[in-house]
Amino acid sequence: MRSALVTVAVVVAAAALLPLAYANQLLLFNFVVFLTLAQGVNIIYGFTGYLPFGYVGFFGAGAYGFSLAVMHLHLAPLPALACAAAAAVLLGLLLTPLLRLSGAYFAIANLAASQAMLQIVSNPNLTDITKGPYGVSLSGVFSPNLSYGVAVAILAATLAVMVFLRHSRFGLALQAIREDPVTAGMAGIDVVRGRTVAWLLSALVAGSIGGVFAWYVSVFYPETVFSPEFSIFAIVFALFGGIATITGPILGVLILYGIYNAIGISAPQYFQLIYGMLIMGLVLFLPNGIVSLFKRWGFDVP
Repeated sequence: MRSALVTVAVVVAAAALLPLAYANQLLLFNFVVFLTLAQGVNIIYGFTGYLPFGYVGFFGAGAYGFSLAVMHLHLAPLPALACAAAAAVLLGLLLTPLLRLSGAYFAIANLAASQAMLQIVSNPNLTDITKGPYGVSLSGVFSPNLSYGVAVAILAATLAVMVFLRHSRFGLALQAIREDPVTAGMAGIDVVRGRTVAWLLSALVAGSIGGVFAWYVSVFYPETVFSPEFSIFAIVFALFGGIATITGPILGVLILYGIYNAIGISAPQYFQLIYGMLIMGLVLFLPNGIVSLFKRWGFDVP
């Protein structure tokens, strides 16, 4: 528990203080977004085994929940974030029947649901409500410094949830469900309830950070917040670092997204080669992520 709390404190302190020393706040904000999304994926995949290829649907729902609250209800940004979280959780509730599926069937159905959301919000017939395919402009609430601070707070809350899951009976129950749901049910664990709670927690995380993303950028198109890249990056970061851990997704984001920003834009051909080699090496030699390597060396990795 102590090492987990120290890790959380270091990450949150770094995210909060780095803007004072590093001028590119947008880059730091993107790091915070992906750190949060990777942990959100970690909740549903690391603890229940459901691979959410359509996880971006919750992110986009949060972004549009925030935007609609600002545009039509004229709410201030902080109350509008509650609407963002509520929109994602409501979408999660509507999609709970997907939890009856498993494996590739769940992943594909989840991806299809996120793309359906994209088609709904970008429908030209809904321009008066969602602005359709023409994009959203929230220049009236643009506040990069405040929205960045709120993003760090959401990251801290998400990491706190991960600490709870790692050291609570509920988290152990979720891992038992992931390993063998039939045996877990026979042992008295409420499998349906556990999966549903994890599903809605992950939706809450993505919707909250999606709302802050809309607040921070203020101008975006439907394809921006429903881009499958958010899901893919978050999943790869979590897997690369190590799921069902706190440190794993953090390492995944720092290493892979760091490489992306170092060479991915200026030299994309080399970036793709290096990315591919790293992922191949991970699958072949470290299927449980980088944290498994540290554990082999005797380090206590939370």
